[in-house]
Formats: sequence, structure tokens, C-alpha cells
Amino acid sequence: MTKIKKVDIFTDGACSGNPGPGGWGAILRYGENEKEISGGEKDTTNNRMEMTAVIEALKLLKFPCEVTLYTDSQYVCNGINKRWIDNWQRNGWKNSQRQPVANKELWEEIIALMKIHNVKFVWVKGHDGHPENERCDRLAVEQSAKFK
Repeated sequence: MTKIKKVDIFTDGACSGNPGPGGWGAILRYGENEKEISGGEKDTTNNRMEMTAVIEALKLLKFPCEVTLYTDSQYVCNGINKRWIDNWQRNGWKNSQRQPVANKELWEEIIALMKIHNVKFVWVKGHDGHPENERCDRLAVEQSAKFK
């Protein structure tokens, strides 16, 4: 029986204006191995960049893993940890104001990836000296600058 790999992922998103040019960054850590990834879009929102960082990092994992994912996005953490996604799905992807849930396709992608990996979402305070969060922020800002 194969031992499940434990991976730490750190993510962040940035947007210059909201909407505006945006970027995302992530660090994946497995034991002593680290990989940084980043990307961006010309016209996006901060929440979309936060979610894209999560998706792109999880998509890189080649086998089902036990993941601790650190993000400074309360939107992402609350969507999962407070089970907002369950209510949205139950309500036909409508929020508590009966409006369509923003970023539905990204939430669906995160849900699909969570069926492959056991993901624990951990909120960290942004811009508070957390080394990996600060590095992800720099990656995201560098990417958003490419679209200004």
C-alpha cells in the first residue's frame, strides 16, 4: 500500500484595481522539495486570482495527496471551511441574496480537485510577515504588473 504524500501549499492573489490586471502565486512544498508557480490575467478580480492560485497548485499534484493549503483569502477559506459551497450547490448556485454565486466555474473546479485530494484550508493573515505568504504575494504582484 502506498503512503499518501503530505504536501503544503501556500497561495496568494493580487489585483491592481478590482477588476483590473491581476496575478497569482503559489508555493508547493513536499519534504525538502519546493516549487513556485505564478500567472496572471489582463482583466480579473482579486477573488478570481486567489482561487486560480489554489486551482493551479492542486492541478500540479500527480497523485492524490493530503494537502494543507495556506491562503490569506477569507473568501476561499470561508467558502470551504464554513461550507458556503454546500449551501450554494443546494440552492442551485445562488447566494443568500438569491443572486448567482460569483466565480461558480472556479468553485466547481476546486470542488472537483477536493474529490481527488484531501485538502485542509488554513487562513493566514496577509501582509503580516508570514514568509511563504509574502513570497506568494510578490509572485502575484510581479505577474499582475505584466498586464498594466
